[in-house]
Amino acid sequence: MFTKTAEYYDALYHFIDYENICKHLHELIQHQSPGTSSLLDVGCGTGRHLSHLQNLYQAEGVDINWELLEIAKKNCPAVTFHTGDMRSFELNKSFDVVACLFSSIGYVKTETGLNDSLQSMTRHLNNNGLLLLEPWIWPEDYWLGKITANFVDRHELKISWMYISERYDDISVFDIKYMVGTPTSIEQFSERHEMGLWTDAQYRTAMEKAGLHDIQYIKNETFRRGLYYGRKH
Repeated sequence: MFTKTAEYYDALYHFIDYENICKHLHELIQHQSPGTSSLLDVGCGTGRHLSHLQNLYQAEGVDINWELLEIAKKNCPAVTFHTGDMRSFELNKSFDVVACLFSSIGYVKTETGLNDSLQSMTRHLNNNGLLLLEPWIWPEDYWLGKITANFVDRHELKISWMYISERYDDISVFDIKYMVGTPTSIEQFSERHEMGLWTDAQYRTAMEKAGLHDIQYIKNETFRRGLYYGRKH
């Protein structure tokens, strides 16, 4: 996962409006839990969400990919970051909010991984704390056989990347082909991304098994793949 593209990650996802997403996350959090002050971002990547959320909460991040975390530390030097697997991480502390965004949950691939991850996240919640989970695509909505292309066009960085949406059982597969150009070289490589496809019922069941209640799901222009949230009692 992103071992070859970590240094290009922020450029690749230039089209994501992190500021607007975090604005709506903050509104939701404060509506559900007024006065919330601490937040953990699980699967934080390069810290793009945290670059905004750090101004609103005592925020920390955890990710399994140290290459992405090195960039996150540069993007958010005041934030504490941890290296850990979302299925089993242990920070020995808890937070008012635990968030897993941008469909990062999909990378655990299996339903067992989904259950383990939700339990790990809930374990790091304070009592009455709020968990936010942005899911990957539901199986019935997956666009099998679709060709997708994206481009980066900067003065000294050009990237073309594309893939065909494939599926193996309950796992989506993107074998992404990249062409990266800089003033000194043009490089070609591929990176395979496999993510679990779970139904709405499977997400809700995993959250309930983890000890979450009052589970809700919203979908709108900001959260195109939706957003689950639930509370720890």
